[in-house]
Amino acid sequence: MRDNDFIVSKTDLKGLITYANEIFIEFCGYSQYELFNAQHNIIRHPDMPRAVFDLMWKTLQAGNEFNGYVKNMSKDGGFYWVFANVTPSYDNNKDIIGYYSVRRKPSQQAIQVVEPIYKEMVATEEHSGSRNAIKDSTALLLSKLEQLGVSYDQFALSI
Repeated sequence: MRDNDFIVSKTDLKGLITYANEIFIEFCGYSQYELFNAQHNIIRHPDMPRAVFDLMWKTLQAGNEFNGYVKNMSKDGGFYWVFANVTPSYDNNKDIIGYYSVRRKPSQQAIQVVEPIYKEMVATEEHSGSRNAIKDSTALLLSKLEQLGVSYDQFALSI
């Protein structure tokens, strides 16, 4: 990503894309037609721990914003890292009706900190099997964060 780029997308409650800006379309390599009503995980890179997305969904469903580092996969198999801020979108009754995400270029230093943690989490998920993957990977992440004395959000915002 370029320093001044912002990737913007919106989804409904189920994670189906309802809006994608031109920079999102450029980096992911899918057309607007391919993205509209597709699951946002269409760009999920296999190097991303499922536990991070589980944490994100739990954070959003509780009505809180999520900040985190995400490695995305483009249509051609390439990848790009983003620092994501995802927030719930509300209707007039203050009910969550979807999610709004703005992503920007992360620092190289942040990627160097996050990438080995994510690799260890993915290895844990693979070793644990589908039944315990997210639980075990989450436990690993929380253990690391506890050692640092921070939440994931604090961690993400500090690097």
